[in-house]
Amino acid sequence: MKQYFVTGIGTDIGKTVVSAVLCRRLNAAYYKPIQAGNLENLESDFIKNLVPGITIFETKYKLNNPLSPHLAAKLDNVRIDIENITLPNFKECLIVEGAGGILVPLNDEYTILDLIKKLKLPVIVIVKHYLGSINHSLLTCEVLKQSGVEIAGIIFNGESNEESEKIILKRTQIPCIGRVPELEKLNQEAIEEASKQLKI
Repeated sequence: MKQYFVTGIGTDIGKTVVSAVLCRRLNAAYYKPIQAGNLENLESDFIKNLVPGITIFETKYKLNNPLSPHLAAKLDNVRIDIENITLPNFKECLIVEGAGGILVPLNDEYTILDLIKKLKLPVIVIVKHYLGSINHSLLTCEVLKQSGVEIAGIIFNGESNEESEKIILKRTQIPCIGRVPELEKLNQEAIEEASKQLKI
């Protein structure tokens, strides 16, 4: 049984696409506890269309606005309570996808990091290259380490950058699980092909 929490070094890093690839690779179920915005196209539905036969667990908090979860919840007159977010009673492989980066606030008290610590799952960090991504990658991994969170590995998503990847892996001493290339077509075949590149 392999169960992981997927986080990114920021927003729009490609966590959902990589989660689909991981689910295909591990034949895993998928759980997205919090979704802010885009409720007509849930990320769980996106995953379901890309990974045939996958088990999807119901999102706990569906918030209307594409904002930081704490603000989206406030606008919906909801308070995200991490005590209400528990792992499904599921003994097989599972991918849990977070929202944004690890210090994204869920309310005035808790962040995604607190949720990770509560769920006690090893983390897979998704890195996408852009100006500043080395700093964001190192900061993310350092905070996770200092918080006592197990980091299972890093997956690089999108266009490759050998120099950035080399320095990130050297500085963090975290293994690279693999790379998911920029996918021209998002379909089941592309996800399956990408899944063959992961070492997990």
